[in-house]
Amino acid sequence: MAKSSADKVMDKIVSLAKRRGFIFQSSEIYGGINSCYDYGPLGIELKKNVKELWWKSMVYERRDVEGVDASILMHPKVWEASGHVEGFTDPMIDCKKCKSRFREDKIDTSKPCPVCGNRDTFTEARQFNLMFKTFMGPVEDSANIVYLRPETAQGIFVNFHNVREASRQKLPFGIAQIGKAFRNEITPGNFTFRTREFEQMEMQYFVKPGEDEKWFDYWKQTRMEWYKRLGLNPEKLRFHEHGPDELAHYAKAAFDVEYEFPFGWNEIEGIHNRTDFDLSRHAQFSGKDMRYFDEAAREKYIPYVIETSIGCDRSVLTCLIDAYTEEEERVVLKFAPAIAPIKAAVFPLVKKDGMPEIAHKIVDDLSGDYRVFYDESGSVGRRYRRMDEAGTPFCITVDNETLENNTVTVRERDTMAQSRVAIAQLKNYLEEHLKS
Repeated sequence: MAKSSADKVMDKIVSLAKRRGFIFQSSEIYGGINSCYDYGPLGIELKKNVKELWWKSMVYERRDVEGVDASILMHPKVWEASGHVEGFTDPMIDCKKCKSRFREDKIDTSKPCPVCGNRDTFTEARQFNLMFKTFMGPVEDSANIVYLRPETAQGIFVNFHNVREASRQKLPFGIAQIGKAFRNEITPGNFTFRTREFEQMEMQYFVKPGEDEKWFDYWKQTRMEWYKRLGLNPEKLRFHEHGPDELAHYAKAAFDVEYEFPFGWNEIEGIHNRTDFDLSRHAQFSGKDMRYFDEAAREKYIPYVIETSIGCDRSVLTCLIDAYTEEEERVVLKFAPAIAPIKAAVFPLVKKDGMPEIAHKIVDDLSGDYRVFYDESGSVGRRYRRMDEAGTPFCITVDNETLENNTVTVRERDTMAQSRVAIAQLKNYLEEHLKS
């Protein structure tokens, strides 16, 4: 079967991701494990930069959001209170011929099996719980069951009073967290778009009931603005409002930020009005008072929650796809400078005349502030192309003129324009241009 254009684009991105050290198949020497991936030298830098940009905008640039890092393993009653034990399921069907499994809501069962092509071979749907179950301690029995968390949000809710009291915050305020989550997806796929182990960046914003709609609208617009800082093409972004049949059981309203992937429009972030569902449930199951005392109003109430939930791995994939550009003589990743894994590469024009020594000195001077890469292998043109594929915004070349006047050639990635910059001014030059 001929591959679609979307498949071809994804194949190119997967190939580049491995070749340049962004993302590798996990346990590849053993044949890999489905839907699990490892981040290489450039991938971990890109992912770190995305997380730092989110944390900076969510915590450092605000006075009303605090951070937390909750445990992956939590008391099993947490997941009973949240509804995950009872209701965190997907409808699963099997093909009787090829034994492939699918989510019933993601496939047209009136058509042939997409794997083997046989008709009328699907089983009846059955509910499949997406949580990974394990045991705490040496005995594997029902009393020792614990779960790998399927979301980071519950670690925020159970720490609501702890964080509020320690930080002396008053409503409205938020709690942010970046951390791993795990879901035993039936049909993961599209590279790192849907995986079983992933990292979330979530913020729960606690507000007074009656003010929730105002704050919901505020966070919806604020989160869309953030993607401009991430450098994504605005024409490939849109909101999708959840209809009544799409809303989660806890949600009063929900919007997804969607991106136009090669395989279609899909969610990259969810903004939800969770009402007082979560704190009320934890109050019920724990027996603890989760109410907030409003000093101004002299009353107690359970706060409403506005949630912003974004998958870090999915965001990294979105950045790779959005940045991927094929031009006549090169492939280039046009990352926003803030998230580029390597900020600058330094080349000696030739490996003689003291040029490598000068280049190494420049690398040493810049490395305390930026991730910098040194390369002396091959022609300068080939070195430029390698850095284009890595998404490096600036290449600095030590050449003959450097020996005369202590200036270097700085080449800009997107335009390929070149300019002369004094070595003593390189830090200032990079600081100014990396912010733009």
